[in-house]
Amino acid sequence: MYLQVNSLYKNFETKQGTLVVLKDINMLIEQGEFICAVGASGSGKSTLLRQIAGLDKPTTGEVKIDNQIVKGPGPDRGMVFQHYTLYPWMNVQENAEFGLKLQGLSKKARREKASTYLDVVGLSKFAKALPKELSGGMKQRVAIARALASEPKVLLMDEPFGSLDVHTKEAMHEFMLDLWQRTRITVFMITHDVEEAVFLSNRIYALGARPGTVRKEMVIQLPDRSHAVKRHAVFHDYRDELMELLRKHGQEAVEAVAVAV
Repeated sequence: MYLQVNSLYKNFETKQGTLVVLKDINMLIEQGEFICAVGASGSGKSTLLRQIAGLDKPTTGEVKIDNQIVKGPGPDRGMVFQHYTLYPWMNVQENAEFGLKLQGLSKKARREKASTYLDVVGLSKFAKALPKELSGGMKQRVAIARALASEPKVLLMDEPFGSLDVHTKEAMHEFMLDLWQRTRITVFMITHDVEEAVFLSNRIYALGARPGTVRKEMVIQLPDRSHAVKRHAVFHDYRDELMELLRKHGQEAVEAVAVAV
């Protein structure tokens, strides 16, 4: 399996004229990779994810999965948003089954499959709980179980830990690494958190802003993926290089806007 983004542009028409949000985006993601796209506000991260998810169409260019052009949403892509998007009147089991129900699976089949993935994310004991009874991290794990239950080829994540407190976020990072190592599902995640991207991913696409375009592709090779690696010099080197790159291109974008005005 591979996910490919080819010469993708996304424009929006405004009263001031055409706004180019994404410019000539090219990416190749192989089966089993954990890829992050990092960028500051205005880099088009969420817009890019919407193109891959099939929630919006490129102005030009294309997204392909296994050489098939993406024309809309599909079960080959599971989606996890920043906000938990759980149905408050449904319990954990029912939330995890929801996508399978839409696909027309029988009650028995969807219950068995959803239960399997609730076990994978460690929430089997909370199957009857309502979302209001869960912590933020647990809610996001339910959302991940729901996405995995459809057995997608790629898991798409839109800043999934952005609303969590620091300690919960760190716990979710370790959870995601463990989940990825056990399932080897392909993950494409967008984030503005540089340290998060370095800790989780195999490769990082750094996006510049206004318009969003790939400024650098960085392969991440850490000595290990334990929490202690964040104190390692190589981790700091990756982080500092990315932060400097984003700062530089962010400043260029601000200057370009100032000149235009």
